[in-house]
Amino acid sequence: MGFFKDFKDDFSQAVNELMPGEDNLESTDKDDDMVVNTLEDEVDVASELSKLDGLLEQVTKQEPVEVRTPAASAEPQKTKEEYTQHAMAAAQEEKKMADNTVTPVQVAQTGAQAAAAPQSAPQDKPIVSDEVSVITEGTIINGDVISNGSLDIRGQVDGNVSCNGKLTVTGVVNGNSNTSEFFADSAQVEGEVVSSGTVKIGLGSVIIGNVTSSSAVIAGAIKGDIDVQGPVVVDTSAVVMGNIKSRSVQINNGAVIEGFCSQCYADVDVQSLFNAKKGN
Repeated sequence: MGFFKDFKDDFSQAVNELMPGEDNLESTDKDDDMVVNTLEDEVDVASELSKLDGLLEQVTKQEPVEVRTPAASAEPQKTKEEYTQHAMAAAQEEKKMADNTVTPVQVAQTGAQAAAAPQSAPQDKPIVSDEVSVITEGTIINGDVISNGSLDIRGQVDGNVSCNGKLTVTGVVNGNSNTSEFFADSAQVEGEVVSSGTVKIGLGSVIIGNVTSSSAVIAGAIKGDIDVQGPVVVDTSAVVMGNIKSRSVQINNGAVIEGFCSQCYADVDVQSLFNAKKGN
């Protein structure tokens, strides 16, 4: 009986020892459940990460558009700047080439102008001074007289007279006169009279030579041709022995003219007028 009792005790002890294992199994089952739950939680995190990745992909898809748009707009600007730089460089090269090609022409023109300078010099407007040089009565000058201002000849000059201002002669001039304005009063002039302005021949003056000017008023005596681009007035006391070419002419009663009067500088074309009448 004692043997069976001991066996029973041992068996019950063994069973008791086995029971904690079941508890361990239950705990392991619980742990497994917990592991499963953690896995489920990990799956949720993965889904959240996938969602975030999706949002990130959307952002990255939008970012290239936002970032590349300025770059794309900047590239045309760079290309425009490069194009303008190339265009400016090409224009400068063309300008240099044009300058190189124009230089000989300019040199040739300069040479032509230098050759034509003596001819164009008289066309330049001279400098006119306000000073008036007076050659008094009883003074005789043998030689040419040149003045930047005006001249008043009361004496005698045996030579050419040139002045940029007005030439007034009440004496004697034996030579050609070139002036901007000519006035003779009881004077004796033997030579050509050339003026860029008006020529006035007063009463008692005698001019032996041709007269060229832009306008003329004659009250004295002239022996020579008169060539005037503008109007000519021949007063009652005037005596003209020569031809008159002008734009218009006024001859007062009492004037004496021995020569031809031609209004060749007039605006009327006389030849065409008569040719039209002949056609009719």
